Amino acid sequence: MPHTIQTMDKTQTQGAGDKIKNVVLSIVKFIMKAITIIATLVGSSVLLSKLGTIHGKELPAEYFANGYPTILKLLDSEIFMGFIFFVTLAIIVYTLYLLWTLHEIAVHKAAKMSSAHTQIVFALSLCGLFIDKTWWVLAIIIAFARWDVLADALSNIIRNGRATFKTHQE
Repeated sequence: MPHTIQTMDKTQTQGAGDKIKNVVLSIVKFIMKAITIIATLVGSSVLLSKLGTIHGKELPAEYFANGYPTILKLLDSEIFMGFIFFVTLAIIVYTLYLLWTLHEIAVHKAAKMSSAHTQIVFALSLCGLFIDKTWWVLAIIIAFARWDVLADALSNIIRNGRATFKTHQE
């Protein structure tokens, strides 16, 4: 009996140790990702700032006097303009990614449902991208339609029609 209690205590201690280790590991990963993102942002800003100059000449000191706001000093900085260019480029790329994700929603829905129509939805989605948006709408309809419900309703219509036809023949 005492051996069993010792084994349970060791297991509980190892479980708590693993939790602490996982929490510390998660925090370290988060800090490393944050440092990587900030370093990428600053490095890209500095690299993009080296691509050109803002005005192409040095501005005199009087340019910033006589009531002009200090924001002009910031706007004259190549590093700040590199940062603005980087952020603008990142927003454009992210917007294009979101538009592509929206465009591919029919394909993702068909794949998620393990539909037999996944390939036709993909083909129609591409036709919608390159030819006409009507094909994309058709892909959306095919992807989001409940084919089991539609098949049952169509079967009922045919069954009722045949039953009515048989009663009229008799």
